[in-house]
Amino acid sequence: MPFATDPDESDHAFDPQDIDASGAGPLKRDLVAGLEKGLSVITAFDQERPRLTISEVATHTGLTRAAARRYLLTLSHLGFVTQDRKMFSLTPKVLRLGQSYMNSARLPRIIEPELFKLAQSVKEASAAGVLDGEHAICIAASNAGRTLSSALQPGIRVPAHCTGIGRVLLAALHPGDLDDWLAARVFKAETMHTIVDPARLRREIELVRERGYALIDQELENGLRSIAVPLKNYRGETVAAINLVVQNARLSLEQLIELGLGPLLNVQAHLRMLL
Repeated sequence: MPFATDPDESDHAFDPQDIDASGAGPLKRDLVAGLEKGLSVITAFDQERPRLTISEVATHTGLTRAAARRYLLTLSHLGFVTQDRKMFSLTPKVLRLGQSYMNSARLPRIIEPELFKLAQSVKEASAAGVLDGEHAICIAASNAGRTLSSALQPGIRVPAHCTGIGRVLLAALHPGDLDDWLAARVFKAETMHTIVDPARLRREIELVRERGYALIDQELENGLRSIAVPLKNYRGETVAAINLVVQNARLSLEQLIELGLGPLLNVQAHLRMLL
């Protein structure tokens, strides 16, 4: 059954007046609130919440229970959600959304060949990621024949505060934006080594900014260390980050720097004019 269209919707050309005078973005009247809410329902599901009731979806999205029910039924009708009694869960069709990005986005296509060459040259796993809220999202990965972590897969989200890629990207934020980011969160200890104190975390991020790379020692997963550097475009803006991941039993932090920093900086320099 076709959905009704918005009678005010039109395919008019872009008009500068459609931008808010403050420069913050488009005017509220030009945004589709239903799309925003529908996407918030999809993102309410994650590894810790794979199955949700209508009430739980309402709680996590800020919707009323009646609205959450309508969005879930609509997503079910479209094939993105399945229902088992009172419980809802996502279907594999949701993967189309992420796959559309991986197939069309310029950034992963440019980074992937260099990532593969890097991993093969040093014989260690490598990944690239971008910042999304409190997470770093992997957009490309190469394991060089080493199976180290399930996080080294495109599309996987990991906490930004305890990962090399995440800290590099946080170090690129404006100091005021970093203040807001730190103040808005309570940090979870993924291992006994995870830094969760905001003041100490700020110092670590400032150190990353000063030296140009991040070192992580078993903060995300026990037994794993990583080193990461920013990927910058020709204007010097950080658009992503790239890392190397090793087992702590094989390499000390000093050995990791010796092995990985030079090759990572070479990739950084090579990609700068391409990004």
